[in-house]
Amino acid sequence: MSTELSSLTTMAVGGPAKNLVRARGEKELIEAVRAADKSQTPLLILGGGSNVLISDAGFDGTVIHVETVGNSYEIDTCSGGLLTVSAGEDWDEFVAFTIEKGLANLETLSGIPGTVGGAPIQNIGAYGHEAGEIIARVRTFDRKNDEIKTFMASECEFSYRNSIFKQQAGRYVILDVTFHLRLGEESLPIQYEELAGALGVEVGARVAIREVRNAVLKLREAKGMLLSTGIKSAGSFFTNPIISREEAAKLPADAPKWEQGDGKIKTSAAWLMEHAGVEKGYRLAGAQISPKHVLALSNAGDATAKDLIALAKEARKKVSETFGITLEPEVALVGINL
Repeated sequence: MSTELSSLTTMAVGGPAKNLVRARGEKELIEAVRAADKSQTPLLILGGGSNVLISDAGFDGTVIHVETVGNSYEIDTCSGGLLTVSAGEDWDEFVAFTIEKGLANLETLSGIPGTVGGAPIQNIGAYGHEAGEIIARVRTFDRKNDEIKTFMASECEFSYRNSIFKQQAGRYVILDVTFHLRLGEESLPIQYEELAGALGVEVGARVAIREVRNAVLKLREAKGMLLSTGIKSAGSFFTNPIISREEAAKLPADAPKWEQGDGKIKTSAAWLMEHAGVEKGYRLAGAQISPKHVLALSNAGDATAKDLIALAKEARKKVSETFGITLEPEVALVGINL
């Protein structure tokens, strides 16, 4: 009997999988990948299902749901903590674990849905910091060469919401990730005004890691970006555009503009959408712009993938016509496109 992939995604959208494998161990995961490759069966690796929109037609091949768990760690009073975590572990549970151990650097990444294995692929980030800053190495199964391959951080090609694992999509299956964290109760410098304001400090200040985590969780909850809010979304549907100085100069003076150090400027997708006339709560068939945050395209209860794509296209068109900027999806699209 086929499994509806909607049951494995945070958007609760997606048709049936022809074949579903629940990989609870590393050996089982690798064997399932090898079996699919040997039979030339299309393969989809699925973790927490938090950053994906799957076609209503489903997936005509093998879907491997990564459910591998386990971690090992060493904490040194001088060098901090080196933690190796299985790909199937829940991301936010891992972040909470590190804070309980008195380890800093992951506090601003609290509340992000998904699994540890998804973190290096997307180079997840929030409030001025990214996973790539504290990843020491990533161990993978290389499908092309049929071997286990370990990437040191410098080989992962991390950039904004990008990595070698995303650039060569499908080639490397993440087995586990090793993080190098700092021992201490003080956070990384607070870089976002919004978070600084919530904490009552100046930008650049350092705060107790538990305070930062609590503030981030409250901000994400207010935006409907926590799974516990009941809003069925994939978080931010679009990435923040990185544009040239010339393009940035054409934006209104009050548009957010963050220097990227390479001559490029990052601006806010949410700001562009709101100022192009995309409204919170707007509904198109079963799809809805979240009432809490314009970037969260959500399933209002009976949405199809077709509905969500139509809503995304409408929002994207408004931004393009208003500002001449084409928004790119942060969400992985399976069997559909914009």
